[in-house]
Amino acid sequence: MQPDFVHALFKGAKDAGLHTTLDTSGFLGYKASDELLENVDLVLLDIKSFNPVTYQKVTGVNLNPTLEFADRLDSMGKDVWIRFVLVPGLTDAESNIDGLASFVSTLGNVAKVEILPFHKMGESKYKELDMEYLLVDTPEPTTEEVERARSIFARYGVKAI
Repeated sequence: MQPDFVHALFKGAKDAGLHTTLDTSGFLGYKASDELLENVDLVLLDIKSFNPVTYQKVTGVNLNPTLEFADRLDSMGKDVWIRFVLVPGLTDAESNIDGLASFVSTLGNVAKVEILPFHKMGESKYKELDMEYLLVDTPEPTTEEVERARSIFARYGVKAI
């Protein structure tokens, strides 16, 4: 994240009457000043997993800074959409989804959770870069699996689409 550049860009956009959206994992949220966030209308906050071990495996970093940023955005009353990728065998455990749903239900500023079903559209990019694609054997989630995830969020009163 380049906070000074983002701050100037978003301030200019707001001054021009434009809606601004920050798409982030939240890991570096502590670098976003209150002044920067004042110029943000909406935050798309990606939470890859609520299980700290899985989160570390997927992202290479600790989960806590993302959750702390979510709490900070809540205390500021900043509009947030949570984005969660449903990956069979990785992020689809009921305990993981339940934990995330429970956490999100404590935040008063989250309008919705977007459940993003895993897909293989990026696989070719790995081949082009001569990189190993670790999810080659991972299936896309079924409609029923996505619906099960939505129902877990619904139990907590959280809108999930």
